[in-house]
Amino acid sequence: MTTVDHRAEARLAFDTMQQGGIAIVPNDVGYAAMATRYDALKRIFESKGRAPSKLNAMVGHQRLHERLHRCSTRAREIVRAITQDYDLPLGVIAPADFADPFLARLDPRIVAASTREGTLLMLMNAGQFHHALCDLSEASEAAIFGSSANLSMHGTKFSVSEIEPEILAIADQVIDYGVLKYQPYQCSSTLLDVETLRIYRKGVAYDGIAWILKRHFDIDAAS
Repeated sequence: MTTVDHRAEARLAFDTMQQGGIAIVPNDVGYAAMATRYDALKRIFESKGRAPSKLNAMVGHQRLHERLHRCSTRAREIVRAITQDYDLPLGVIAPADFADPFLARLDPRIVAASTREGTLLMLMNAGQFHHALCDLSEASEAAIFGSSANLSMHGTKFSVSEIEPEILAIADQVIDYGVLKYQPYQCSSTLLDVETLRIYRKGVAYDGIAWILKRHFDIDAAS
């Protein structure tokens, strides 16, 4: 018997978002507040008290990365090594194809709040629920954006009980997976521009990612 139906749980969250709501969802790198509509994303941003310079991240998996990011061969090999060969989560920053219908249909206000200088941040390989949500996003051609489910500067939350009441209050759906995988790190995903190799955040599994870059690509990771 299957204990958890990840696809059914992801469908609950996705349908909520497609109806204009906000879903708090589990990723291995922490709970996130996610949406597909601009008004809901704006509500997340305002409730968190987030600085205007902070961007939303999009959820994605290998197929969405290959479709939407416009990367060099080396950059694609780096992403594959980290997220598939070594099975680590990564916030991938890379130039994107905004002419692709998946991105072209986005509300321009979402694009403005979620991209910088032609690059798109995509959270990859963040658990089975995350993958199921990405499948639904891909099948419906509906991009999902959001950020960690916490007040700004108050730290990533790895259990629903830790999430501040102000953030829980804006959620139309909460998917509770208990204490999440990378709780010992107490931080979210590493953010890496896979073309420039700039590290924007030394997050979950950073030491492992730096080791992979050095061993397989002779790259000394630097912030």
